[in-house]
Amino acid sequence: MTNYAIILAAGKGTRMKSDLPKVLHKVAGISMLEHVFRSVSAIEPEKTVTVIGHKAELVEQVLAGQTEFVRQTEQLGTGHAVMMAEPVLENLTGQTLVIAGDTPLITGESLKNLIDFHINHKNVATILTAEADNPFGYGRIVRNQHGEVIKIVEQKDASDFEQQIKEINTGTYVFDNARLFEALKNINTNNAQGEYYITDVIGIFRENGEKVGAYTLKDFDESLGVNDRVALATAESIMRRRINQQHMINGVSFVNPDATYIDVDVEIAPEVQIEANVTLKGHTKIGAETILTNGTYIVDSEIGERAVITSSMIEESIVADGVTVGPYAHIRPGSSLAKDVHVGNFVEVKGSSIGENTKAGHLTYIGNAEVGANVNFGAGTITVNYDGQKKYKTIIGDNVFVGSNSTIIAPVELGDNSLVGAGSTITKDVPADAIALGRGRQINKEDYAKRLPHHPQNK
Repeated sequence: MTNYAIILAAGKGTRMKSDLPKVLHKVAGISMLEHVFRSVSAIEPEKTVTVIGHKAELVEQVLAGQTEFVRQTEQLGTGHAVMMAEPVLENLTGQTLVIAGDTPLITGESLKNLIDFHINHKNVATILTAEADNPFGYGRIVRNQHGEVIKIVEQKDASDFEQQIKEINTGTYVFDNARLFEALKNINTNNAQGEYYITDVIGIFRENGEKVGAYTLKDFDESLGVNDRVALATAESIMRRRINQQHMINGVSFVNPDATYIDVDVEIAPEVQIEANVTLKGHTKIGAETILTNGTYIVDSEIGERAVITSSMIEESIVADGVTVGPYAHIRPGSSLAKDVHVGNFVEVKGSSIGENTKAGHLTYIGNAEVGANVNFGAGTITVNYDGQKKYKTIIGDNVFVGSNSTIIAPVELGDNSLVGAGSTITKDVPADAIALGRGRQINKEDYAKRLPHHPQNK
């Protein structure tokens, strides 16, 4: 039978205290809505409908081209939100998953199990439930003496007896598609919230003698719905623990996984070693046998094999095999470091390509530069790329030696095998094989220091 899906993403989420729609708050690097959409994709729905409302344009951008959208202009409850999908799904044969966009921890495996359970038991509706130690705030699953689901009762409508029930409604359901929209025509707002509850269709099915079942999650964490910043932090913690555990299973070593922050789309090869307080964000890739030491922060970058990144920051850059970076280096966006490059203490590289085996050991700025292979930068070297209005390029050939405390003022080119004397200010091109000296001549005045206040004989 054919699967369909409805994702509810219209709510404002007032308890988040945010202008951003609730479903767009991020967990492990991507929005909650994207997490839900990825999990829903596991059931391979023929049609997916996302119900949007609050700041609809922002929500639509996140899943543009991946789902159909319908708008709920007034937020009149979950039942009303599902009604909005009727023009897309009416008269279709199959089962429809209904899920909230603020449940980022639900897994594709659980959704597949839910669908299978629904089909195998020939249910008209199946509720995804969970056992909660503290069920306060959740809708309760009310069963009869035979264990059959009679109804779902919301917290505000629950009797004292019903509030003692531990089995809770996760807000995820599977329905026979045709019967869902038929039943929705018969629900009302006679409840504490004055809203159309999707849960009311369960009672309608029961009254008609139709079969309603419940599939219970093995892991309660998957049921978490995020309504405020506390729940968001909880979801973040659980998701990061999942991510780190999976990397460990795949052969990655962690010194302290609880203090390591890895986004969901990061790829890490086996035999990588990660120390505490490492942050890997975005679409970062880490090659095999690389070492990331304490405090390293990498965003949307690709790191090769056998690299060593020591307490440094790398953004939107490519680092090849065998490169060493740090400590306390900063590789800024648009940079590439070729094989066996060394970028050391307090070196900053920005928008530059650096050739194989080039070394900048310490206290150097390389910006808007093309640097060849086997270049050596002395301490304190600066490429001056900005005149206050425009940025200019520095080109440095192979086997160039740049002496310490040199200032290279772009646009300028240093030819292959050239040497820049320490302390030079270079404003003109340097030919291949040449030595460039751009500093004032030293003058020593004998005994002159004896006239100055610093001299011991003047104190």
